[in-house]
Amino acid sequence: MENIQINENEVLETLKQNGFKIIQDKKRFCFGIDAILLANYAEIRNNDNVYDLGTGNGIIPLLLAKSARLNSITGLEIQTECAQMAVRSVKINSLENKIKIVNGDIKNVSKLFPKAKADAVVSNPPYMINQHGKQNPGDSKAIARHEVLCSLDDVVSAAEYLLKPQGRFFMIHRPFRLAEIIVTLSKHNLETKRIRLVHPFADKEPNMVLIEARKFANSRVTIEKPLVVYDTPGNYTVEVQKILEQPIC
Repeated sequence: MENIQINENEVLETLKQNGFKIIQDKKRFCFGIDAILLANYAEIRNNDNVYDLGTGNGIIPLLLAKSARLNSITGLEIQTECAQMAVRSVKINSLENKIKIVNGDIKNVSKLFPKAKADAVVSNPPYMINQHGKQNPGDSKAIARHEVLCSLDDVVSAAEYLLKPQGRFFMIHRPFRLAEIIVTLSKHNLETKRIRLVHPFADKEPNMVLIEARKFANSRVTIEKPLVVYDTPGNYTVEVQKILEQPIC
């Protein structure tokens, strides 16, 4: 492991799924269960070139990097401090040959990357429309949670640009925006293929939705069985416990 400086307010954590190290800053937006669920949901194939839009501190590239099927993964992040944390985490794990972190704006994706070179794109974008709730537009947590610097349309448009024909786009979002999501995907030639609702408890309404879409695909969608996170407060269901601890491959 390369000797990398850990700054004040930062901690070095070990991922249960693969043993890789990740730098977290508790004053910034730390990754949550949604990133782990998305990485598990994404189907990576042999020699795939993958892009992660809004990579934050690099959690999804680090979760996917141990997959033998993965050729490379590029994480794009607009916040310089988060991108720098991701770069240091990549170096700590000696993954420079597999993960590339780019500090840039999703809206400028055509200036940063070649068109139609991605086999798969993943994204855990801001969930909330910018008008929902009060937030400081310069705050890193607000940027991660609210559409301050990019919209749903910006993210989907970037995915369309990056993906090859029949390329796969995997995203986690909020169910209350599902109709808007499907319409936006269709607008950008991405056909919704799989939907899985995530419920905090079996008797509660879903609070997350996992989606797979494909570029220039035929119209047919599969609604998968719901994923329930907790069986009792603080106690994960067996399925979620396996997702949180087993290798992602």
